[in-house]
Amino acid sequence: MTRAERLKRLPEIAAERILVIDGAMGTMIQRHKLDEAGYRGARFKDWGRDVKGNNDLLNLTQPRIIQDIHAQYLAAGADIIETNTFNSTSISLADYGMEDLAYELNRAGAALARAAADAAEAVEPSRPRYVAGALGPTNRTASISPVVTDPGFRNVDFDELRTAYAEQTRGLIDGGADLLLVETVFDTLNAKAALFAVEEVMEAMGVDLPVMISGTITDRSGRTLSGQTGEAFWNSLRHVKPFSIGLNCALGADLMRPYVQELSRVADVYVSAYPNAGLPNEFGGYDETPADMAHALHGWAADGLVNVLGGCCGTTPDHIRAIAEAVRGIAPRKPAVIEPAMRLSGLEPFTMPAF
Repeated sequence: MTRAERLKRLPEIAAERILVIDGAMGTMIQRHKLDEAGYRGARFKDWGRDVKGNNDLLNLTQPRIIQDIHAQYLAAGADIIETNTFNSTSISLADYGMEDLAYELNRAGAALARAAADAAEAVEPSRPRYVAGALGPTNRTASISPVVTDPGFRNVDFDELRTAYAEQTRGLIDGGADLLLVETVFDTLNAKAALFAVEEVMEAMGVDLPVMISGTITDRSGRTLSGQTGEAFWNSLRHVKPFSIGLNCALGADLMRPYVQELSRVADVYVSAYPNAGLPNEFGGYDETPADMAHALHGWAADGLVNVLGGCCGTTPDHIRAIAEAVRGIAPRKPAVIEPAMRLSGLEPFTMPAF
């Protein structure tokens, strides 16, 4: 199946059922207990800095591991798998002195995911499997000073982010991504730079891929790190006309629900959600079982809140299998209908009360 053929079917499938996105990549990589040598491989055995923890590098040094993880999520029922490229911008890779690998890592990450998805399609040709090119938030923020004593200081600006995201986007598209996912957004200005770069690159390359956006609520205040509520987050980015808007990471299903519900109320596009397997415990692990998450997310689906569901930190193929089964046969959410006059303001229509 070609990318064009898959994308032609996407609106039809999304209207018929809830789509399932995969679970955590890092959680699965940790199970392999790779040491420094395992991360380096032969190519980077003499690299001048430690690279253990650079999970995206495994696209080049341990491709079989990454492709197998994708295959496990597909076998568990995922319709959409994310590329292992969360930190593959030149900005984030600077921590390892690997800025020049950004394009290569993204292209390789997308190609590995596409190969796994193609294998799943070959087994079940009637069911398209989609690769979402993951663009993470980077390790810098354009809206907030990292220096407490200098609130006006910034360690990155819009154009630097835009350039880095453009390079990442080109690699993802060249590698075979079907969708582009700007995810774990904690700073909307970073996301705007990513989305601007995505639009520029797609126009230059002559392609038009659906764009997914997923923010993260950092605590129980219900706001992103840069201070926006879910509704404000949506209204800041709705002009992009994404395929979906949603939330991921930070919170478990129970704590995330009210903020997903808020997005579901206002967004006139599809809504996605992939929460953590609960909050981290004292050992840094996650305690929500597949049954726990499936039970909670079944409620979201039954209440008509979501169109795309999956898992983030701490989730595994077992979680995704349970979630896929829990939402099977449940109708997807219908996007909110907002009157045209209200679209620019983000306000809901006002009805004069009867006297």
